Amino acid sequence: MNKQQLIELVAKDRGIESKAAAERAVNAVIAGITKGLKKDGKVQLVGFGSFTVRKRAARWGRNPQTGEKIRIKASKTVGFSAGTGLKNAIKR
Repeated sequence: MNKQQLIELVAKDRGIESKAAAERAVNAVIAGITKGLKKDGKVQLVGFGSFTVRKRAARWGRNPQTGEKIRIKASKTVGFSAGTGLKNAIKR
C-alpha cells in the first residue's frame, strides 16, 4: 500500500467525501510522528507500535566497485516495533 492508497482508504473508511480532507488527516499524523521523534526520540501508539530514533555507530565498509575500505560516519535512523494489537490483527 502506498500513501495515495492509504488516503483513499481513510476517506472511504471514515466517510470523508473529500480526498483532500483525508490527505490532510494522513499528513497531520505523519507530521505529528515526525515532530514527536525530533522532540522526544520516541512515539508510542498503544496497540499499534512504537517509533524510536536509533543511533548507528561509525564503522568501516567497502566500496563495492573498487573494494576500497571506506569510513561510514555515525548516523541516526528510525526503528519501529509493532505492538500487540497490530501483531494480533496480522495473525488473523
